[in-house]
Amino acid sequence: MAKFQITQVKSDIAGTKAQRETLRSLGLRKIGDVSIKEDKPEFRGMMRAVAHLIRVEEVK
Repeated sequence: MAKFQITQVKSDIAGTKAQRETLRSLGLRKIGDVSIKEDKPEFRGMMRAVAHLIRVEEVK
């Protein structure tokens, strides 16, 4: 199963509460944090909601 490496590249300070909670659910707390998640529909939805704050790369 494919995995994604998610890196937070922008601050969540000006975001909504929902965006901040989504970042926390992805395992990201501050700029530069990295999290690896499996390719599942629930993670894809979360990544789409905060796409402007993160960088996503596929991990093999």
